[in-house]
Amino acid sequence: MIVAMEMVQAEAAQTDLAGRWEGALTVGGTALPIVIRVEPGPGGLVTVMDSPAQNVRGLPVAGLTRSGGTVRFTVPAARGGFEGAVSADGGTWTGVWTQGAGSLPLILTRAAATAEPAGPNRPQTPRPPFPYAAEAVTFRNDGAGIALAGTLTLPEGTGPFPAVVLLTGSGAQDRDETILDHKPFAVWADALTRRGIAVLRYDDRGVGGSGGGGPNETTGDFATDAQAAIAFLRTRPEIDPARIGLMGHSEGGATAPLAVRNGAPAAFVVLLAGPAMPGAEIIIEQAVRIATASGQTPAQVVELRQLQSRIMAAVLANKDDGPAAAAAAQAVLVEAGIPTEQARGSTAAIASGWYRSFVAYDPGPALSALTVPLLAVYGEKDLQVPADLDAGALRRLQPAAEIVILPGLNHLMQTATTGLPGEYGTIEETVSPAALATVTDWVVKVTAP
Repeated sequence: MIVAMEMVQAEAAQTDLAGRWEGALTVGGTALPIVIRVEPGPGGLVTVMDSPAQNVRGLPVAGLTRSGGTVRFTVPAARGGFEGAVSADGGTWTGVWTQGAGSLPLILTRAAATAEPAGPNRPQTPRPPFPYAAEAVTFRNDGAGIALAGTLTLPEGTGPFPAVVLLTGSGAQDRDETILDHKPFAVWADALTRRGIAVLRYDDRGVGGSGGGGPNETTGDFATDAQAAIAFLRTRPEIDPARIGLMGHSEGGATAPLAVRNGAPAAFVVLLAGPAMPGAEIIIEQAVRIATASGQTPAQVVELRQLQSRIMAAVLANKDDGPAAAAAAQAVLVEAGIPTEQARGSTAAIASGWYRSFVAYDPGPALSALTVPLLAVYGEKDLQVPADLDAGALRRLQPAAEIVILPGLNHLMQTATTGLPGEYGTIEETVSPAALATVTDWVVKVTAP
């Protein structure tokens, strides 16, 4: 009888959670709308998360529970989660969204289902009709036991064509690498295909039509997806198997060389803001440079660098033990005067396999092992993968590489004012014409028959 009563209470609690919950995260000064939908499904309530500004919809939500006055859930594909207090009337959840090593306040309020508002102006997003074919495709990564879904664009003509596989940056991304209604990979695919280069772009694991997804999948796992993508293209009669390359943005710039080192038969590699320094150093520099550009004082920046360095040291010392890494990082924050609960929320995601792997990964060996043509493009105002540091490191690792630092561009290759992430959504330009020309001209040159 007690068990039965507990089941009834649990079902009632879940029913109380049903509906549409809306809120917004403030990221770099920009509001990023978040929607949690708890809806009836074939086997009961189904919960998904939408990020309308990023054109991401239907990310599976796991572990949605209400215990007393607290509601919790995780979003494995986004490597994030939420914990918050339920208001007396049950209509508001006030808490913290945790993702990676950071956390942000998030208030979710029950709302009526409404049509999504029109997005901001994005004039570069390609619109049909196109002077090329676009085909929805799926391919297998048999080693991982998953299928990946994407779009293959093929130039006019009979081929066989050279081809590029696009690899996204960190976080669960769709095939267009959609962020704040920008679709950079759609723009890159359009530009390359118009120049006679076939392009394969695909949804990351756990996004759209792709299988897998979870907080413990690492750059090494994503490298096997890149290998599977090349293997798929080599089965297509329209593609020249000897002229297939990899082009990675941000973390994708670490994925590409690793895939080649592990045996992917790429004919060339393009890095867009690709890291050439170990992950721990990148994270420290990101924090310092964003703080500086945001107007923090030199003393505050010095203190931040010291704190971030201690956190990274704690993670590296426990890189093979997720709970220990999170606990060690939490202890650093508490020692620095951060309240325990806030420190716990800020460091929860450090336990994920992806985060610990990213911090510990050094792309240097894979980069230095490359023997194919390499183009690396950096934005001079990039605060996430700083051009001065990473381009310099890459030059030491790959003296023969063609390295281009484009003035005035940020991490997304947009023409920027400050380079802060808060600008990404306010800039209408998706990809600078200078970046498009630099990459497409080089790819056409190195793939010439």
